[in-house]
Amino acid sequence: MKTVSIAVDDQHINGKLLQPPDADGRRPGVLFVHGWGSSQRRSIGKARQLVDGGFACLTFNLRGHARTVEQRETVTRAQNLRDVLAAYDLLAAQPDVDVERIAVVGGSYGGYLATLLTRERDVRALGLRAPALYKDDDFDRPKRQLNLDPDLPAYRRRRLEPSDNIALAAAARFAGDVLIVESEHDTVIPHPVIANYVRAFGGAGSVEHEILRDADHGLSHKAWRRAWGDLLVRWVTARLPVATAVRAARTA
Repeated sequence: MKTVSIAVDDQHINGKLLQPPDADGRRPGVLFVHGWGSSQRRSIGKARQLVDGGFACLTFNLRGHARTVEQRETVTRAQNLRDVLAAYDLLAAQPDVDVERIAVVGGSYGGYLATLLTRERDVRALGLRAPALYKDDDFDRPKRQLNLDPDLPAYRRRRLEPSDNIALAAAARFAGDVLIVESEHDTVIPHPVIANYVRAFGGAGSVEHEILRDADHGLSHKAWRRAWGDLLVRWVTARLPVATAVRAARTA
C-alpha cells in the first residue's frame, strides 16, 4: 500500500493505492468511494482482502473530508464527482490494471457519485451500499446545504423514474453487473430509494439486491460491517475473476 496524491482542479486529494507485490499480468481494479462524513479508512480493510485475491485497489478522500475538512461547508456535488473521476483515472492508468475490468464501490453519497461516474467512464461492475438520491437542482450548490432541504426526506420516499433523476438515468444506461445492499433499519436511505435504483438498473447485465438484517445506515455494529465486507468481497471476486496467470504468479 502506498500513499498517492490525486490532482483535481487546482489542488490534490490523498489516496491509498493497494496492489499485489507481483506485476505479472493485468488484473481487475476496484475503486472505493466513501460516503459523506466518512473517509477512505472505512474501505482499507475490504481493499486489503481484495488485494490478497489479486486485485488492485484505490481508496481516497473526497474533498471536504480528512485533510480538506475545512471545505466541508463549500464543496459541491460537481466537485466531488470530479474527485471520483480523477481517482478513477489514476487507477485506470496503472500499468497492471485491466481498464475493461474496473469495479467501483460506493456507500451512501459515494454510491450516488459512483453511479454518476458511469456516465463518463467505463465501469464493469458497480457495488452500492445504501446509495443516496438527491434532487437534480443546484448541482453546484454546497452539498452540505442539500441535507437542510425539508423536502428531501419526502423526495426519497417517492417512486421516481430514470427521467426524474440524473443518477437513476445513469443507472438505466448501465450495462454491467450491479450489487445493491440495503440496511434493514436504515432511517437515512429508506427502502423506496433502493427500489428506485433496482428498477432503474433494469438494463444491467445482472442485479443483486441484498438486505443486511437489523443493520442501520452507518453499520454501527462490527458484525454488520463484517457482513457487508464479506458480501462485497465475494461478489467482486465472482464478477471479476482474477486471471489464472496472475493467481499463479501470486502463489509461486
